[in-house]
Amino acid sequence: MQKIKKDDLVVVIAGKDKDKQGKVLSVDTKKNKVLVQGCNMITKHTKQSPANPQGGIVNQEAPIDISNVMLVVDGKATRVGFEVRDGKKVRVAKKSGKVVD
Repeated sequence: MQKIKKDDLVVVIAGKDKDKQGKVLSVDTKKNKVLVQGCNMITKHTKQSPANPQGGIVNQEAPIDISNVMLVVDGKATRVGFEVRDGKKVRVAKKSGKVVD
């Protein structure tokens, strides 16, 4: 089970986008990277294609290492732990003790 999942609200804690908040768009568990909405923006030169007939320069998010983001619960960045409650393994915010899932 992973500590950060898709659609979680996270805050970036390191790098050029430090202190920015955003929603997790995707998680790559093999490379330990996450894609956060509006963070780590890059310009990409795209070729014309049927999907993108205009082509040109496109701004898009680049992956960030999962260690550089922290889960946000009740407006505060917090570490994540795991507990077994009612026979299920759930994510728990370390700061407040609340169940995240």
